Amino acid sequence: MVEHRSEQGPTSKLTRQQKGRLGEEAACGWLREHNYRILKRNWRCRSGEIDIVASHEGMIIFLEVRSRSGTGQYGTPQESVDVRKMQQVRATASVYLQMKGETNHQIRFDVIAVMLDKAGETVSVDHIINAF
Repeated sequence: MVEHRSEQGPTSKLTRQQKGRLGEEAACGWLREHNYRILKRNWRCRSGEIDIVASHEGMIIFLEVRSRSGTGQYGTPQESVDVRKMQQVRATASVYLQMKGETNHQIRFDVIAVMLDKAGETVSVDHIINAF
């Protein structure tokens, strides 16, 4: 399936879903450039969703991707990962590991914060290792 980005006029804003998709694309690109292997994207189960599951140097990494198109009143992307979200990602990761039979691997929880400009172009990618 080919996705086309709609023309963004000077007053139109990116939707939350568009920002999320662009942020995840930027995060995957950054990870691949740094020799991470993407195992799964948007892995879901009853307890929640994990944005990216990757492997690097024999470790399985569960990544929460947060993107923003300006800090404004909501703060930075990484500040939006609250305790509830951390618990949900941990619970979902546990299900993933059980279902894949990967219970003997070292694991890590990272956050990738992506800043976008108003047009949806990546301004910065900040990879926070061992974020929680």
